[in-house]
Amino acid sequence: MTARARIAIDETSVPRFPRGTRLRFDATRQAWLILAPERLILPDEIAVEVLKLVDGVRSVSAMADALAARFGAPRDEVLGDVLSLLQELADDTVLEVSRNPAGSNSL
Repeated sequence: MTARARIAIDETSVPRFPRGTRLRFDATRQAWLILAPERLILPDEIAVEVLKLVDGVRSVSAMADALAARFGAPRDEVLGDVLSLLQELADDTVLEVSRNPAGSNSL
């Protein structure tokens, strides 16, 4: 088995859910879920707000701008939190990157 290259998430990354993975609201649980092959993840409320912006078009920077404006929080703090969350999910193969205009996302 070959090792998978690690995806490095940065401000220019454009995250998306891989095929077969999606964010959905579950009416039975009254909670947002990440549904992935053979996995079910229950993100917290803050993570849900970030994940709602994952569309395969918007960059991490644009996501941080939108969240900072929406919640009246300092952009740098929001960006740090967003990068941390998205990197953790990318490391767990729950997210991938559509493209990175500044260069490669593989380490």
